Amino acid sequence: MSDMWGYSPESRYTPGTSLTGYKVEASDGHIGKVDDATDDIGSAHIVVNCKPWLIGKHVMLPAGTITRVDRDGETIHVNRTKEQIKGAPEYDPDTHRADTGYREGVATYYGSQGR
Repeated sequence: MSDMWGYSPESRYTPGTSLTGYKVEASDGHIGKVDDATDDIGSAHIVVNCKPWLIGKHVMLPAGTITRVDRDGETIHVNRTKEQIKGAPEYDPDTHRADTGYREGVATYYGSQGR
């Protein structure tokens, strides 16, 4: 599961790129925009604001779920469905930002569905 927290070379992510504000597309449609992102080694992820699709819900997506970063279109594609993302643990920046237990739960949730 450690590769869950790193960008794959196929994603075309360039380290240091600010992903904040990028649109996020699940395998079956639009889910929201990036509110926060990190490329920290071993914990790289994006935080997606799923408004209005999931009223007010934020989710953390490990970098390993990202299949492609389209810098020109400012869009991130992930290899999960809207339903899978809807069932993910909700993210609260005030509570979960530095919570390793929360990240472990997220990794278990997404890891059980394959990379």
